[in-house]
Amino acid sequence: MVAAIPGWTHLSSGKVRDLYESEGGDELLIVASDRLSAFDHVLDTRIPDKGKVLTQLSAWWFEQLDVPNHVVSLDVPKQVRGRAMRCRKLRMFPVECVARGYLTGSGLAEYRESGTVCGLPLPSGLTEASRLPEPIFTPAAKAEFGEHDENISFERVIEMVGEGVAQELRAMTLRVYRQAAEIARERGIILADTKFEFGADSDGRIILADEVLTPDSSRFWPADQWVEGHVTPSFDKQYVRDWLVHDSSWDGVSPPPALPSTVVERTRQRYIEAYELLTGARFQP
Repeated sequence: MVAAIPGWTHLSSGKVRDLYESEGGDELLIVASDRLSAFDHVLDTRIPDKGKVLTQLSAWWFEQLDVPNHVVSLDVPKQVRGRAMRCRKLRMFPVECVARGYLTGSGLAEYRESGTVCGLPLPSGLTEASRLPEPIFTPAAKAEFGEHDENISFERVIEMVGEGVAQELRAMTLRVYRQAAEIARERGIILADTKFEFGADSDGRIILADEVLTPDSSRFWPADQWVEGHVTPSFDKQYVRDWLVHDSSWDGVSPPPALPSTVVERTRQRYIEAYELLTGARFQP
């Protein structure tokens, strides 16, 4: 159930976030819930404090990065304190700006078929968790709720937003990825890949928006557990995916079953561990 927040009008709800507009219409309130999605299904089971981890980790990253962002303030209504941000309204680009420094997931699947990722040719002989010679920009088109984002070529991005904007989105994505990867590396974490979203303000400036560099939008790997050729455990909802695939009787089509308390707690702790390792601070729910 969506919370009623005085002074704010509810606009929409996504898999994880609820979006509100201020009375004046100049700001958005982005609220991160404890909802969790897996395999394009939103589960009935919540992960306690997940929304707070996502919000507080995003806020920390926004402070570290040398790029304009949409955050106005973390001074938010008490009902959503700790899990919401007041943000500038932007004209959002319909592109998921993905940067990859390592080969895994859908990128690896395409590479095994064609030797490319989003049409970019890669060296032969790469495998699961291979480090790429250089980070690459592998964009995706935003999908409707409940659908998969579609990996697209850079040429398709140009068709969608124009060449100048496409060039800037690629440059900003790779620049922010490199900075974030270096920060994470100093803390013993590999940033394998990540997804950014950008929008334009009223002056046409491109601004980093939405969440940033959280376990929901990024693959973070413990550096001491990375071995090329092997799947590396992630700081994310992998416990949930593994339980659904291997330990439940879920058919993959009907609504997923409720999660056991052990899976909920392990997932919660994984999110908190990512926050604490990256920020160096103790998570305060």
